[in-house]
Amino acid sequence: MTDTVESPAPDRRVKKELRRVQKAQRLRNRELLLLVFAFAITGAAFVLVQFGALGHIELPILVIVAAACALTLVLHIVLRVRASQADPFLVPVALLLTGLGTAMIYRLDLAYEANQGIENSNNGQHQLMFAMLSIVLCIVLVWALSNHRILFRYTYIFGFVGVILLALPFVPFLNGGGNAVVWITVFGFNFQPGEIAKICLAIFFAGYLVRTRESLTSTGKRVLGFTFPRAREFGPLLVIWLISMGIIVLQRDLGTGILIFGMFVAMLYVATGKTGWVLIGVFLAAAGAVAATFVMPYVHNRFNAWINAFDSDLYNDPTGGSYQLVNGIFGLAHGGMFGTGLGQGRPDLTPVAGSDYIVPSLGEELGLVGVFAILALYLVFVSRGAHVGVAGQDDFGKLLATGLSFTIALQVFIMVGGVTRVIPLTGLTTPFLAAGGSSLVANWLIVAILLRVSDAVRRQPRVVIG
Repeated sequence: MTDTVESPAPDRRVKKELRRVQKAQRLRNRELLLLVFAFAITGAAFVLVQFGALGHIELPILVIVAAACALTLVLHIVLRVRASQADPFLVPVALLLTGLGTAMIYRLDLAYEANQGIENSNNGQHQLMFAMLSIVLCIVLVWALSNHRILFRYTYIFGFVGVILLALPFVPFLNGGGNAVVWITVFGFNFQPGEIAKICLAIFFAGYLVRTRESLTSTGKRVLGFTFPRAREFGPLLVIWLISMGIIVLQRDLGTGILIFGMFVAMLYVATGKTGWVLIGVFLAAAGAVAATFVMPYVHNRFNAWINAFDSDLYNDPTGGSYQLVNGIFGLAHGGMFGTGLGQGRPDLTPVAGSDYIVPSLGEELGLVGVFAILALYLVFVSRGAHVGVAGQDDFGKLLATGLSFTIALQVFIMVGGVTRVIPLTGLTTPFLAAGGSSLVANWLIVAILLRVSDAVRRQPRVVIG
């Protein structure tokens, strides 16, 4: 009679599953701890704003802040149930940036009422409401999107939707007005469809590049040590460049055109690994910028204000000029190293301080140290998103995570570089910080997609070579 030896395979599977559950619990516990820290900083920012500007605390706005924080706890619970392996840093960083930006917008409302006599300025409350809506939509997307690979099936549909969204402001009964043709008005609400279009186009670019990568990586000509693509592979880049230039010309929106083109070039480089694509992309971007400077007056004015910012005639030009740019720089200088303190500066002296110039506003009251801390938060967010792309074995998820992370990084560079006079200022929003419901909704949807991709990456089996 032969003794039966049980296979240890079931025990290994049990231990593996136990390790996976323990790892997921550690990730979510780390996220919860970071969320508590973000709650404390956000609440403290609103309290300090009230003490600095009013000298006392007003509870109604703090109740709304608490409700927004409670929604992120709901998101945390949903992640424990639906995406337990998701990155633990993305939500706390996004919440902290949103909280700091909203606190500054609320602080500007108080300054407008006290110093400029503008009554019923409630942009801060509106931004809080959009923050709550954004978090709710993030929760819905995390719950509903069981696998990010589903998006790959609808590559060309997302591309079509992205183009349609960019074209919506040209519809006469939807156009929301403004110098740039980027807004639509629906039932009395203004919305910028281009913010959602960039997500749709990122999905399209990722799916398209996965399908065509072999032809794009075919042998090209080597010039000065770089391999440049052949003419027939150059077509897609040229088409995206023409679309970007069309946006700049027709919509008078320099920022969105640069953002879309930059996102495509970055994803193209990640997909092919060819430096030649980057060189061609930089050349086309520079050529387009130079051409736009000579052809379009508003682009020429932006460059003129950048180069000759401190010219007295340009500074005092009532039709535009460099007044806004110089005032933002003066605000940053006034803040110095540690800032004037929340609620104690004069950021309201700079036009549109809550949107285009939110970084100088925060810099004035938080100082250089505060600005560096904010940039560090962006660095963490972008690096975690890029890590998701690098760690994954799924080409579509890799490109999508990299493209969305690069979009956030490029927006931050364009806006921070613009207000500090490193580059000409363009019409974008600083992600999570600046006033604007469209931008906030889009950025939290990006958070949801990155959470889903990161969860899928950690669930993939590791491949050991050798």
